[in-house]
Amino acid sequence: MGKTTAEVIIDTLFNLGVERIYGIPGDSLNPVMDAIRKNGKIQFIQVRHEEGAALAASFESKISGKVTACMGTSGPGSIHLLNGLYDAKMDHSSVIALTGQVETDLIGTDYFQEVNLGSIFQDVSVYSTEVLNPSSAQEIAKRAFREAKYRHGVSHLTLPADIMRLQSQYNEQLMEQSPETAQYDPDLTKVKNIIEKSSKPVLFIGKGARGCGDKIMDFSEKIGAPIIYALNGKGIVDDMDKRVAGSLGLLGTKPSMKAVEGADLIIMLGTSYPYVQFIPENLVTVQVDTDPISIGKRRRSDIGIICDTMTFLNKIEVNPKVKKYYSSIESTKSEWIEALEKKEHYDSGLIHPESVPAIISRYADKNATVVVDTGNVTVWGVRNFRTTSGRKFVYSSWLGSMGIGIPGTVGASFSSESQVIGLIGDGSFAMSMPELVTIKKYKRPVKLFVFNNSELGMIKFEEEVMGFPNFGTDLFPLNFASIGEAIGIKSFRVEKYDQLEPAIRESLSIRDEPTIVDVVIDPDEAPMPPKLNFSQVKGYITSLLKEKLE
Repeated sequence: MGKTTAEVIIDTLFNLGVERIYGIPGDSLNPVMDAIRKNGKIQFIQVRHEEGAALAASFESKISGKVTACMGTSGPGSIHLLNGLYDAKMDHSSVIALTGQVETDLIGTDYFQEVNLGSIFQDVSVYSTEVLNPSSAQEIAKRAFREAKYRHGVSHLTLPADIMRLQSQYNEQLMEQSPETAQYDPDLTKVKNIIEKSSKPVLFIGKGARGCGDKIMDFSEKIGAPIIYALNGKGIVDDMDKRVAGSLGLLGTKPSMKAVEGADLIIMLGTSYPYVQFIPENLVTVQVDTDPISIGKRRRSDIGIICDTMTFLNKIEVNPKVKKYYSSIESTKSEWIEALEKKEHYDSGLIHPESVPAIISRYADKNATVVVDTGNVTVWGVRNFRTTSGRKFVYSSWLGSMGIGIPGTVGASFSSESQVIGLIGDGSFAMSMPELVTIKKYKRPVKLFVFNNSELGMIKFEEEVMGFPNFGTDLFPLNFASIGEAIGIKSFRVEKYDQLEPAIRESLSIRDEPTIVDVVIDPDEAPMPPKLNFSQVKGYITSLLKEKLE
């Protein structure tokens, strides 16, 4: 007995490695839903908003490195996917988006919920097409998988309902494929020579350096280089090691700024860091990346090496340096940590937001996955969650979308057996609260921590720095613990500093069910950058004076 076109597509994706599909059923997706039912092995995760489906798929792929999938029905259901798919596009997650479409004889008639999905999804996708012939469905599904996997982006398939109901054929021979792995053999002679001449080298690591922590530490010790990291480099190395200066940029640390400002060489491993204003223009740069397009993409690379970080670290041979440049940052780092801890431990009657990630970092599992939402919480998560190596931190790194925290933890919880923690601002939490129902329905044991200041804190701070009076950033106060309890999720409300550590400890100790810790934090606490230039200082002071006068 033959299969429908929808069955062929779903079976193909499952046999290629797609484990689940996030989405909401809809009329144009009925044949696809039936194909998922008949497959019986691929898992359907019913979310409460299609944006949550795409974000969950994006974050699952960020963590697992696998191809994931989401779907939306014709018209609005598919359009809702876009924000999460742009997160996948910009963070290079491998995601397949399946979008339902009205019957082909209705296309072009302005029918109910008919939109031009091919046009809408063209920009977000590395591959986008419409399945119009049952005989090509398997080949198209296979190509969509390969495009998403090897081009690290979004593949999009439009699925007209009538075509999905037609008979097709599944050909096992089409599934045969040899594994494709890149082989690198870079010439590192120039790199070796430039490192030998350097007296103040710095290692700058990003997402492409994941899994290379021990090798990075060995290389750092050999050449005496302090280690700084981009946002996605957090968790690769131990924050408390004397060689690790921390993150760079507005979310960064004073030790990292000092390391870069005094350096004569920077070696970028698996990062195409966007905020190049924090890297001195005259600094000699070596950049290692698997993507040739990323070499010199944002600042010049004096030497570009096309290979993965592990290959580079295994192949590079240099003489050990007696004088260690990382020693020059030790006092600055000690002072910086002391200043952070003073803030974290200070009980002023109001809870300082810095205290939350600092305490979580002491009790979280050593291999925890931490999803950090967008806003001030990103700064506090990066700076104050001081971690040993082995934890994985994920963000909406390039799109910077608010509201990724809850659906992000859903995807993270399906991609790993490790403890999953979400650090989420109250503005972001309110955006995606429907996915709390998804968490409860599928018993995802995620730990959600809400930074509740009834403000869009980062926007408030940005308005002040730019010299504008604060406007439109206040949020209606919500008790997120009560909302969580109403859904059936064990929740804690923390309003005093002495309640914070016990609540965090108890929340993290509950292993088999989700929890929410709603922490009421100081609304006036703003994360200052590690270093402000004169115009920033002037704008910030002017806004404060204006506020006082008014």
